[in-house]
Amino acid sequence: MSLPAHAGLGLRDLYMDAFTEGHPEVAWLEVHSENYFCGGPRRAGLLKIREDYPISLHGVGLGLGSAVPLDLAHLSQLKHLIDDVKPAQVSEHLCWNRDRHGVIHDLLPLPMTEAALACMVEHVDQTQNVLGCSIAIEHITRYMQSPFSEMSELQMLTELVRRTGCSLLLDVNNLEVNRRNHGDDPYAFIQNLPLGIVSEIHIAGYSEEPDGSCVDTHGSAVSEEVWSLLEQAIQRLGSVPVLLERDTALPPLEDLMQEVQRAEKLL
Repeated sequence: MSLPAHAGLGLRDLYMDAFTEGHPEVAWLEVHSENYFCGGPRRAGLLKIREDYPISLHGVGLGLGSAVPLDLAHLSQLKHLIDDVKPAQVSEHLCWNRDRHGVIHDLLPLPMTEAALACMVEHVDQTQNVLGCSIAIEHITRYMQSPFSEMSELQMLTELVRRTGCSLLLDVNNLEVNRRNHGDDPYAFIQNLPLGIVSEIHIAGYSEEPDGSCVDTHGSAVSEEVWSLLEQAIQRLGSVPVLLERDTALPPLEDLMQEVQRAEKLL
């Protein structure tokens, strides 16, 4: 099963009742995998919703770029969740999050080096073998620039896809945040994407700090700059599933549905 090439919504606890008791008009839903590792009412609610909507599982905890072995207990929990939910897609991030001393609860940027790529390739291969499915990898926002990079982020992602058979989750909000913070060119990134490697697109809102920097908070409406990047991505890639993320300062569901409908019109 694959995601429909329509606009979807990130499902958060505030909206669970609306989807378990009714049927809001949205093509598909995405949840953070780790929120459903335990059983109980939350997981039962997701399984009920799964009867009516395709589900994408979006992970934030594996840290596939970490230069230590994968957390096999985490991977096992993800496998059990996949077996229950039977998602249309599974995704993770191009990042690291731990070393031999423990876990850092953040998505930390990799140096764009052959050594870091080799680590990602090994861990993506291992993950896909354990899970029994291909996964999508999302590039992240960066709040520092690595002085060690040997290739561009796009080159690293393209090579990762080539070597592992994974796909790319394109987050155009992340592109805009990195433009604002580092001067990256998001339009060049989109125009140079190889066709056929993107399986999902994310849109979201960011916050602007007093010093002018931007933080990927997913706590506001999608900016006009991000809408413009989405339109550019659709023109370049064709119809790809688009997901609206909102994690903080959650508004009424009706407000988010208006943004979902705008994305649907662009598609």
